[in-house]
Amino acid sequence: MKRPARPALEIYPLTPERWSDLTQLFGERGACAGCWCMWWRLPRAQWMKQKGAANKEGFRAVVQAGPPPGLLAYADGEAAGWCALAPRTDYPRLANSRVLKPLDTKPVWSISCFFVARRFRRRGISLALLRAAAAYARTQGAALIEGYPYEPKSGWPDVFYYTGQASTFRKAGFREVARRSPTRPIMRRALRTRPSSAE
Repeated sequence: MKRPARPALEIYPLTPERWSDLTQLFGERGACAGCWCMWWRLPRAQWMKQKGAANKEGFRAVVQAGPPPGLLAYADGEAAGWCALAPRTDYPRLANSRVLKPLDTKPVWSISCFFVARRFRRRGISLALLRAAAAYARTQGAALIEGYPYEPKSGWPDVFYYTGQASTFRKAGFREVARRSPTRPIMRRALRTRPSSAE
């Protein structure tokens, strides 16, 4: 079967003016199970208590306060994909994770989550978002960026890959630096703080 052509993409930081585009992309479920991209920002008990509308309001407050908590991809003018990224310290649950706890004390940005609308999946949007995330983090002064993808098991539903796939991270120039779980590498990319003249 011939794959659909890759759409024309534009990627922008999520600012308050783009909030309605994100809500359209996430839909009533807030991307997945009422998360609204708050999973890594809250203790589990609090996340469970407020999932749904309260998480939505919580994330809206994050967006309104700034700086942008991620990037929104538009395919042919329609909001089609999301990538959450921020300094690792913005995601306290990472520090408490046995598998994803910090590797060292170096300041690092984290790519914590992806969401791509069903009809736009498998069309290169996650890879484009990853590359844009690295470029954006660099403009914000980041020297390192890391992610926590899954090494897929055959037959897993798409929802299990909300942190991305390891193969996509490799294509975007990330390398594995730790693996505390068979399916969960930690992958990093070093960033130049200033773009070269060729870029």
